[in-house]
Amino acid sequence: MTGRIWLIAGPTASGKSALALRLAEHAGAEIVNADSMQLYRDLPILSARPSPEDKARAPHHLFGTVDAADGWSVGRWLRAATEVICQIDARGRPAIVVGGTGLYFSALTKGLADIPAVPTEIRREVTTDYDRLGEAAFRERLAAHDPMSAERIEAGDRQRLIRAWAVYAATGKALSDWRETGKPTLAPGTWRGVALEPPRETLNARCDTRLRQMVEAGVLAEVAALAARDLAADLPALKAVGVREFIAHLRGETSLEAALDAAQRETRRYAKRQMTWMRGQMADWPRLDEIETDGQWRQFLALNPALTP
Repeated sequence: MTGRIWLIAGPTASGKSALALRLAEHAGAEIVNADSMQLYRDLPILSARPSPEDKARAPHHLFGTVDAADGWSVGRWLRAATEVICQIDARGRPAIVVGGTGLYFSALTKGLADIPAVPTEIRREVTTDYDRLGEAAFRERLAAHDPMSAERIEAGDRQRLIRAWAVYAATGKALSDWRETGKPTLAPGTWRGVALEPPRETLNARCDTRLRQMVEAGVLAEVAALAARDLAADLPALKAVGVREFIAHLRGETSLEAALDAAQRETRRYAKRQMTWMRGQMADWPRLDEIETDGQWRQFLALNPALTP
């Protein structure tokens, strides 16, 4: 791959999609999704997927292309994204990889490690430990040996918590350390990264506003349709922030306002985890601290003066 590749990372609701679209129009680039939830076609509203109008303004790839019943791994996304980026490069156009899934960017720039298989007996013991201790105590134990995984893994993600501890139990090495040993897919010098890091209070307010707008836009019907499929609870799409909270309302277990409040709270926590990841894994990436697109664009141009007319 010889063409220019931009990587734009940021927490949820930070404006990264709008910035990517503006850059794509300015540079004649194509956009590649690096958000694990925007992969799935079932949750266009809840995942804040680009609108048809946005897609008409610039080519978009890997948005809404996967059924919720088909859970994608990081490795599967990496293979698909690499193929798309190569195709864009063959067309002589720049590529913009944008999203909030830190592991996707890590896979591109650092590679995926060849983590040894965990013996069945160890995994069985770790699963028993999780059920005995409960999530909070289990996560606390994991944090003592693999703080990055404990911080990154979302609340309620039993499968990934068990996986992280099982890898440590089997190898004596943290899963997050294993991930540092891979070979990068993007060669040094072929890409430039930028991370959006707006003020926490401003970002939290935007998260809250956006969730309320999603409810007004029909997110409950979207979640209801997904729930009606009765898919396995451990599939990635079922773990999207807001799904559990809105399903609780749809089942009559809580009011809409309570469900919205819970979804807003979890979204703020998710944004915090994303920013923690960026600080730890993208410490050398330039930062944009504006949250509005015009301000972000000015900061981006200052970092990339060759783009200025």
